[in-house]
Formats: sequence, C-alpha cells, structure tokens
Amino acid sequence: MSPASSSTSWFSVGLTGGIGSGKTTVADMFAARGAAVIDTDQIAHQLTAPHGVAIAEIRTQFGETFLAESGALDRAKMREYVFSEPTAKARLEAILHPLIRIEVERAAQQAQGEYLIFVVPLLVESKSWKQRVSRVLVVDCLEETQVRRVMTRNGLPEEQVRAIMAAQASRLERLAAADDVIDNNGDAIALVSQVDRLHRMYAALARAGTTQHGN
Repeated sequence: MSPASSSTSWFSVGLTGGIGSGKTTVADMFAARGAAVIDTDQIAHQLTAPHGVAIAEIRTQFGETFLAESGALDRAKMREYVFSEPTAKARLEAILHPLIRIEVERAAQQAQGEYLIFVVPLLVESKSWKQRVSRVLVVDCLEETQVRRVMTRNGLPEEQVRAIMAAQASRLERLAAADDVIDNNGDAIALVSQVDRLHRMYAALARAGTTQHGN
C-alpha cells in the first residue's frame, strides 16, 4: 500500500495495555503480518536520546541533574522525581507530547502496510487518542502477571512497579475503553490465534475503507 497521507486516512488501531502487559510482543506480531506499527514509546525514547529534540527543553526545565552522562534523559531518575513531585509529570508531558504528535504524524505519512497500529501505552489516560483511531485494542493480563513480568524485566522492586501501575488507568478502565481485547496471561504461543483473528478482521476493514469516522 502507498504511504498514508495522514494518520486519519487509513483504518487504524490504537494498541494499549498496562506496563508489563506485552504490548511490544503483540505489536511485533501484527507487524510480521503486514501492519504498519508506530510505537509512541519508541518515539519518546528517540526524542530523549543524546541530542534528541526534547533534550534542550528538558535541560532548561529540569536541569542537568536529570540527564545521564551520555546526554540522554535519565529515565530512572526522572521516573522517581515524577512520582515525588506532583507538577513534574505535567511539565514533562508539556515538553514531550507535542513533539511526539509531530513525529507520529510524520511516521504515519511514511508508513507502509495494510493498516496502521499506533502503540500508545497511555491511550486511555490521554483522552484524545480514542477519537483518532478506528478501534482500540487492549492487551490484557492479570495485575499479578504485570508485576511479575516488570520485576523480572526491569529489576524493579514490587512497590515501585505497583506505584507505576497505580499512576496508570486501571485494568477495568482499559477494558471499558476497548473494542477488542487480547488475553496475554499465557506465553507468546497463546497469542498467535488471537493476533491472526484480529489481523484478518483489521485487514478486511482496511480493504473496505473503514476509518475512525466510520466511512
């Protein structure tokens, strides 16, 4: 398919889920089947990498102490600060969110695939993404599964993982916002049939010319 002219010109899916739910694994599986995947978290990492577009303003707003020796954002230190300082999250988002939106639009214009999947960890919290996509897909798992995975993957203590989860939308809130749900309480093999089924449906909707406007 030709590159999209904007993120509104294709059938699009907003893929979300709590920390440790398996969003990246699921997104990679859709990409392997022909979807064009745009990961907002990856874009945020690029913006806050050494010499990233957001670094100068982060330095101005927060100071050198929140930058690593490499010049990148010190994500661990910023995460701790955001949880301890009520205004820090809003200040950081005011820097990052407009830049992320610009990069998302640019990536959508250049994307190649049968349909678009936007991976948006905080889709439910954002209040705007749900109106920008055709369907919302939630990768769901038990909260205890989330905790175990994040502790293993990131080496974080349980208390910190649960604090991160508490700052996100609840599992029930995500499920209430979902058009489609993937159960990821098992291993990657258990995902195959679920992803295959949804890919067939999304590809058919894309061929039918469906957009978030219901056209």
